[in-house]
Amino acid sequence: MKQTNQNWRNFLIDGAMFIAFLIATAPSFSGLAIHEWLSLALAAALITHVLLHWQWIITIGKRLLAKTTWRSRLNFLLNALLFLAFTVTVASGVLMSREALPLFGITMPRDRTLEILHRQASDLTVIILGLHVAIHWSWIAGMFRRLWPSRKPARQPAAAAARLEEVRQ
Repeated sequence: MKQTNQNWRNFLIDGAMFIAFLIATAPSFSGLAIHEWLSLALAAALITHVLLHWQWIITIGKRLLAKTTWRSRLNFLLNALLFLAFTVTVASGVLMSREALPLFGITMPRDRTLEILHRQASDLTVIILGLHVAIHWSWIAGMFRRLWPSRKPARQPAAAAARLEEVRQ
């Protein structure tokens, strides 16, 4: 029961983070203020996500060079790269903030290099996140199946036998 609750908690947090990421990735759609504030909230959610999975990080990190599956190694590597790319994206975004930081009286000079770094780190984050979702697709699909189970009507044995009899005749 505890694992089921953890799975649902992870599913809800991960789903909310994914939707927030999709919105934050399109500042021309959401506007710069929403882009910046949502990205800051997403950074907080990522820290929560890492803390919730900390035991897995420690366990796989210890086994990384020892005997473990290639899938675990790949997953660990992708997660580390995703964390790094997202951290660079958020850090560069904060340094060039035009909406969130000025509310606190902080303004930074415009820097084209920072803008390029932010865009490239963001693009890399999108690619790595896509790979992350692909690796976890069976778990994601399984959680959706639990959320919306198939409602196929059960076959009635008598009805099936009657159809079989009709076919024989």
